[in-house]
Amino acid sequence: MKETLPLGRIAGVRVGLHWSVLVIVGLVTVMLAAGRFPQAHPGHPGWTYWGLALLTAVVFLASLLAHELAHAIVARRNGVKADGITLWMLGGVARLRSEAPTPGAELRIAAVGPLTSAVAGGLFTALALWLDALHTSGVVVEAVAWLAAINIVLAVFNAIPAAPLDGGRLLRAFIWHRTGDRLRATRGATAAGRMLGWFMVVTGFAAVLFADDLSGLWPALMGWFLIAAATAEERQAQVRGVLDDIPVSRVMTRDLATVSGRVTVADFLAEGPFSRYRHSAFPVLAPDGTAAGLVTVALVNQVPLQARTTTTIGDVMRPLADVATAAPDDLVVDLLPRLETSRDRRALVLGDGQLVGIVTLADVSRALTWLTTATRART
Repeated sequence: MKETLPLGRIAGVRVGLHWSVLVIVGLVTVMLAAGRFPQAHPGHPGWTYWGLALLTAVVFLASLLAHELAHAIVARRNGVKADGITLWMLGGVARLRSEAPTPGAELRIAAVGPLTSAVAGGLFTALALWLDALHTSGVVVEAVAWLAAINIVLAVFNAIPAAPLDGGRLLRAFIWHRTGDRLRATRGATAAGRMLGWFMVVTGFAAVLFADDLSGLWPALMGWFLIAAATAEERQAQVRGVLDDIPVSRVMTRDLATVSGRVTVADFLAEGPFSRYRHSAFPVLAPDGTAAGLVTVALVNQVPLQARTTTTIGDVMRPLADVATAAPDDLVVDLLPRLETSRDRRALVLGDGQLVGIVTLADVSRALTWLTTATRART
């Protein structure tokens, strides 16, 4: 899930919004402003309902962010780095660089999410009771009570033992601890996730067809998402099983075609694609020979024709800080999530500060094909 609007960093974790967040903000705002608030507390001006509903939707997003941020912080304390958090239509996604190293770490990382939502629900409940005791406007108390209820619902729903929910992670940690087999644990958790997803799809559409309740479309949509996510997670686990313990050095390309950052775009284009510039992306070297960044044909193509003789590759390249990097001894399974979410689908491999290779998704796919074939042959 790629972010559309970056919001900066919180506790060292990059946070962004996906455009689909507008959907959930709109749905929550309309549901509260046009339904719950005026029905429970009539007589207020329309702008009161809509303004309070919008504020409630924003606070709801903040509680989702707190849920995912808790995952990221606990993951970091258990040796798993978080690349960032993206909020989107169906909640939030914390992008972790690797899997938990032990069942205990998996349990802690998974459990903190529902726990955070439950704590938020308790705090909002206490706040609603306090405001009510102070005889605050009923519609304000209603908004806080809704936030309390929705956070408690999120805590309970996320604790269901079915992947990719947090409860599915807890189930996987339990099976992993009992069997010592991470892949088997993942299969069990994802099977439970698909069962829950199909149950939600069937009951949701049944509510629409037999009870004329259009709200059944929401659980049906959630169920479909669970099915797709659980299936994808199982496939990723199978890939990790095949690539387990394979270092980046075994799949990377060592014979690199590099380009100096001082070369002009015109000179660069004059040499390709029939000379050494036969690829679509190239590591860029600084004057001292160290890696400075990555340039792609797409980036070069953005330079106007009249400026290509005066613009250097260093001017248009993607800086090293914005490029995925890895060490030769890093595991491919840990690099793969970063490759899939990187803008260029490539990572520069650095050893002792020097550029030693480059690895792409195509390289990983090629290795996966060979290893899968070899595994089947042995089986």
